[in-house]
Order: sequence, then C-alpha cells, then structure tokens
Amino acid sequence: MATACAFALGCPAGLPPALAQSRLPTLGDPASEDFGIATERQLGDAIMREIRADPDYLDDPVLLEYLRSLWLPLVAQARVRGNINADVDSRLAWEPFLVRDRSVNAFALPGGYVGVHLGLMAMTASRDELASVLAHELSHITQRHIARSIANSKHQTLLSLAALVVGVLAASRAGNSSADAANAAIVGSQALAAQGQLNFSRDMEREADRVGFAVMSGAGFAPGGMAAMFEKLDQSSRLNDSGGFPYLRSHPLTSERIGEARARMGTSEPSRMATAAEPARTSASGPVRSGATAPASALEHTAAQARSRVLMDARFDALRRWQALDGDRVAVTVGDKLASAYESALASTLLRDWARADGSIATALALVRGGGTPDVRAERAVVLLQAQSLLARGELARAVQALAPFASDGSRPVLLLAAQAALAAAAAPSAAASAPAIADALRQHASDLQTWVAVNPRDSLAWTALSQIDERLGQPLRAIRADAESRVALGDLGGAADRLRAGQRRARSGGAVDFIDVSVIDSRLRDIEVQRKKNEIDEKAFK
Repeated sequence: MATACAFALGCPAGLPPALAQSRLPTLGDPASEDFGIATERQLGDAIMREIRADPDYLDDPVLLEYLRSLWLPLVAQARVRGNINADVDSRLAWEPFLVRDRSVNAFALPGGYVGVHLGLMAMTASRDELASVLAHELSHITQRHIARSIANSKHQTLLSLAALVVGVLAASRAGNSSADAANAAIVGSQALAAQGQLNFSRDMEREADRVGFAVMSGAGFAPGGMAAMFEKLDQSSRLNDSGGFPYLRSHPLTSERIGEARARMGTSEPSRMATAAEPARTSASGPVRSGATAPASALEHTAAQARSRVLMDARFDALRRWQALDGDRVAVTVGDKLASAYESALASTLLRDWARADGSIATALALVRGGGTPDVRAERAVVLLQAQSLLARGELARAVQALAPFASDGSRPVLLLAAQAALAAAAAPSAAASAPAIADALRQHASDLQTWVAVNPRDSLAWTALSQIDERLGQPLRAIRADAESRVALGDLGGAADRLRAGQRRARSGGAVDFIDVSVIDSRLRDIEVQRKKNEIDEKAFK
C-alpha cells in the first residue's frame, strides 16, 4: 500500500509555533475552486470504501484506541491554532486507521483520513515519535496539500486516482506465482505513474514539517520526538531498506530538513501536556476516548509497539518466533522486558498455547505493577491482553474479573470484550441454569452498545456485537438492522440494503413484530438507497 499512497509521510519536523501560522487556502485558491472540500470528502470516502473491504484493513480496538489517544490532542491543537476552521472541521472525517503491513509508512488521503502501517508503530520508540508522524500527516490535510496536488494534475481523473491508491493493497500481498507477479507488476507500474503526480512538493513537505511541529508541541508532545524520527530516517536512508521504508523513496530526506528538525528542538517553547484534548465526538469508525485517564506512559507505548509487531505478521512461523522471545532475548530495561513478555503472551494466545500465555502475562503484569508506583495505563494494556487470552480459551469468569477494574472507563476495547464475554456465557452449555441472570446481563450490554453506536454510528464491530446480542434476546428485526448498520460502517451499502430487505420479508411473514422496528428498517433502507445513488453520481462525476 505504501508507494501508491502518494500523500505519504515525508517525515516530521517543524519550526517554532510563531513561524507555523500557515492557514487554509482562501476561497480564491485554485485548490478550492478545482477540488473543493465536498469533492475531497467524496473521493476520500470512495477510497475508504475500498480500503475497508481489504483484508489488510485492521480494526484492532486496542491499537486503534491508542492511536486515537495521540491523534485527538493533535486535531484539538490544530483547531486551537486555527489550522482547522469550522466549515472544514464539520465536513472532513479526521479519522486515523490501521493497515496490517510490515513496511514503515503512513499516509494522508483525501477527506481527512490518515493511514498508519503497523510497521511504523512497531519501529517508533516513543509516543512522541509516533505523534510527530501523525502531526505531519494531519498538517498535509489541514493545509490542503492533497487538493493542491490534485488540482495541479488535471489530466489524472479522480476515479483512476482512487483505483491506483487502493490497487497497491493487492500488490503488497501478491504471491510468487507468475500470475500474481504479473498483476503486482501492473499495479506497481500504475502506482508509480500516480506517484509522480501526487507526491508533495518540497515546499509542501517543509510546510507540513513546521506546521506539524507547532501542532505536536502545542498538544504537549516532546519536540524531540520529531528530531528522533528524522535521526532514524537518516540512518535508514544510509542502509538498504529492502522495500521496508517506502517514504524514503517517495519523500527523500534532505540535509536541510534534517538540520531544521534538530534546530527546532532548541527554539521551541516548553510545552504543556494538553489537559483535555476535546470532548467526545463522533468519528468515522468508532471511539474517540482513550479509556484510561492516567498520565502518559512510556510503557503503554511499549505495549502498543509489541502488539503491532505480532499482529503485522500472524503467520505460524512468525508467531513461534515472537513466542520464544520471552526469556530468550537479552532484555536490559523494563521496557525491553515488557516488550518481550507482551509479544510472547499475544503470540502464545494466537497459537492457543495457554500455559505459555499465562506465564508471559504474569511476567508483564509484574513489570508494570512493580517499581513502587504501578503504571496504570501500561497495566490496563496488559490486562486487556489478559482478558483477550482468557476469552479465547473460554475462561469467561476470569475474563470478566480481569476487566472489572476498568468496566466503568467507557472505552471501546472494554465494551467489546465485555460484550464478547456475555455472548459466550449465553452460548455455554450451562447457560440454562442461570438464564434470567444471563438475559439481564445481555440487556445491559445491549443498552451500553446502543448508547455507544448512537455516538459512534460507524463502529462496525460494535454494531456486530449488538446484532449478536439482539439475536440472543429474541429481537430478530433489531438484530438484522444492527447487522445492516455494521455493513454500512464498512461501506458495503449493497450488503446493508440486502439485509434490510430480509428484515422486511421477515416482518411480512407473520408473527409478532414491533411496529417501531419495522419503521426503522423501512426508513434506513430508503436512506441507504439514496446514498447508493449519490455514490454512483459522485463516481461518474470523478471520471
């Protein structure tokens, strides 16, 4: 996905806040005339519909929550600085998402979307380094670099642009067969052609550097995170990256930009950690709260880093290597030890080696709880992994007990894990003995999920969990509607319409039905059909 995503990271740096007051283009700007906000969002949504359908699109609640805990303060600071005005704020998505890819890359897409490869999360040594990348990509969006780049490439149709951006996903997974190799070569050559038209100019990269620096330092992240990222990129550019660092080719580092990154560390004002990034608000695919409210934790980033390393390559041989690290790798610092234990615990869970998983989880918990002052955020990260492991083996009571201290934090991972535990309890052979209590628990989880999706209507996993619970509670029409909404969240409007029509047929087949449920299904089907027609019109307009 990396090289074709041409709005890619040129990697962060920046100037002092006083020098970072670049604002959005005026109404007379060619980018506004040729590629307005509405058009940009339409194109971005079209690209994201394709990306969400791809197997490499990853909705891991734990990693995504951590990514958003860094992203939201940056967006809030961009608003404070005036980089995002009210009109743009309400019309773009401002959504980060994850890509299961080992390459080190991040990229901005039209419409306010930012993709982050697991390989990038796995190589950043601190939350500040990762935040610097996000701030750089966010600045490409707020400064409308995407619109300005596309406006300068009028002979490239928007629809073919979208196809080329998405096409590299297939190329990244191409096998060794001749057919796959040929397809990959075709897609790669198309992507390379698009790259030349979409790469940001050096001036745009410098602007994203300095605006991104002001945003990240104003949001409370350490300015040194940007310089540290440049140091890593500089080192990587001196070595053969074997295709693992795609932005080094699409956005080559220059000595000037590296020097500026180092100089800004000495001229930036001391920054304060943002106290409240912003109130909870709807995002394109789910939650906006971090769940944990304790101060920032270096070990929490270590846990996210370890999780990224394991999930970016879930092949059996790779999992066995990660599993073996706990105790086999020389670990000097607490962070190194935690990374090894977390990697082994997650890999063991995926391999269903429960004894090894329990041992590594115990090691990780001892590390985050030791040292006199427990690290609450890092402990929560390990406990979420523990609950995941316990649910995978069917130890429901222990999983619920592990989640209990965090049950009231209102976070997405806890909400989804608790719903999964309730569903597993209802399906257990012994469920009949405690049916009333299980039904009460399911109703409570259904209420919690309904509240969640009311605020986060494009959270596919939450809608799916709600559908499964409604089915268990004997509410078939509500279950069908929730299943349809999960498909809407993924951009599958055709599948959603089919599910709603199935609901209509079920309602007409007889039996007791709730009139309100029937009305909701009818109304949502009309809305979805209108949106499908609008999407078809938009795609024709792109040609």
